Amino acid sequence: MLKTVGFVRTSFILPCAPGPGSCASFRPRAVVPPSSLASLFTSSPHGFHRHMSSEEEFDSGPADRLKGFEKPTVWQEFTPLAAQVKAVNLGQGFPDWPTPSFCKSAAINAIESNLNQYCRSGGLPALTSALAHHYSPLFERELNAEKEVTVSVGVSEGLFAAIHSLVNPGDEVILIEPAFDIYAAQIQMAGGTCVHVPLRPPSSSISFSPSSSTSWHLDWGELSAAFSPRTRLLLLNTPQNPTGKVFTREELEKISSLVQAHPRALVLSDEVYENITFDEHQHTRLATLPGMWERTLTLSSAGKTFSVTGWKIGWLIGPERLIGGVMCCNQWVQFSVATPLQAAVAEMLTKAKEPYEGFPSYYAWLKEEYSRKRSLLIDALTTAGLKPFVPEGGFFIVADTSNITVPSSYLWETTPASPSPMSRDWAFCRFMTLEAGVAAIPPSAFYKEGHKKLAENHARFAFCKADESILEAKTRFGRWKKEGEREREDDGGDGKA
Repeated sequence: MLKTVGFVRTSFILPCAPGPGSCASFRPRAVVPPSSLASLFTSSPHGFHRHMSSEEEFDSGPADRLKGFEKPTVWQEFTPLAAQVKAVNLGQGFPDWPTPSFCKSAAINAIESNLNQYCRSGGLPALTSALAHHYSPLFERELNAEKEVTVSVGVSEGLFAAIHSLVNPGDEVILIEPAFDIYAAQIQMAGGTCVHVPLRPPSSSISFSPSSSTSWHLDWGELSAAFSPRTRLLLLNTPQNPTGKVFTREELEKISSLVQAHPRALVLSDEVYENITFDEHQHTRLATLPGMWERTLTLSSAGKTFSVTGWKIGWLIGPERLIGGVMCCNQWVQFSVATPLQAAVAEMLTKAKEPYEGFPSYYAWLKEEYSRKRSLLIDALTTAGLKPFVPEGGFFIVADTSNITVPSSYLWETTPASPSPMSRDWAFCRFMTLEAGVAAIPPSAFYKEGHKKLAENHARFAFCKADESILEAKTRFGRWKKEGEREREDDGGDGKA
């Protein structure tokens, strides 16, 4: 199949992959700037002829900083797979219920008020002021809206800007595993080196009782040994994805002591689940500990709190010298975040403190709603014979799957995104998606190669879903368990490989 692609006043004939008008799999060998076109052609009485060039002249990359990223991600496997087989998708962490009406109204009001043009790169003043007002009491200091607060395209881009403003090639960044997969990728892009320290999982004997803050725990000797003169950052996530761990003040004090013992060490604290904690567990901000304001950039966003993950409105809070680096980077990266959505979030921060749905505030309603959905999912997982580790925060549950036999055929599979050989957790999640009709995410995607075995008996499920979705998952689990038990026993797999 051929497709003509216009390029300045010349057309190239480019080969395309089979498909209805699609060039989706075609990768051009190079993008040639218009000023270089002349060198590709010579004239003759019969017109212009294009030179044929060697492979060496057309290096299409990728750059070294992207090497290793060509492989499909866990999201690119399980989200399409769930859609293909019409599984209940409890894998990816985005809400599938309507965004609160006051949030949608705020966005509509901003657009109709003609707040639709570029704004200040550091953030719309209305939003940075609202953030400073909201967070000043939480950080126990008066925040400067212009110098200690900045806005990003979600936390993902905020992390990118922060890492690139602080990490030089050869610098080390400590990641506490399981760690969201974008962390390591962004560190590599900046030329940094990841130093991985895993949380040790709870005992498999823990089943349905609420987990404590020590259920997932650090080996403090291991964390201490991870620091070196090259340590530039420690990347903390609390409440944590995927474990649901809320780091206690005592744990944060230990982390603080290790950081402050190393002159170059700073912390990026990803706190996007700050408003979703349960029971007696309280979110403590690392930056409020003695000596840590000067060393910490705190990140959060509107996406998880207000169920607007597609808006991509995030922010960073910290001392002027650290925020200044992020603002400098973002001047050349995103330049300006969506103005009407920033204005909407500024309004939402005020509205969220007002009574909502019979609760004293939207935040109080949010905690209760997620607590209720957490109970629904725990019930669904126990129906399947899984053993959930009840989270202290966030909206994910990691379940112990060790008492479920995974058929050998799934363990012998390979997919473009999967580890090779297939890890047990990955095989289990494919098994659940295809045979039970419920999709989950294999947590080994959040570990480095040498630590993936720590996740072999785990799966991550999301409860940021409509009640109907979670209840349907329970129904499917029950049907699968009842109808499939005999077949699974006859398959011959022990599921322990």
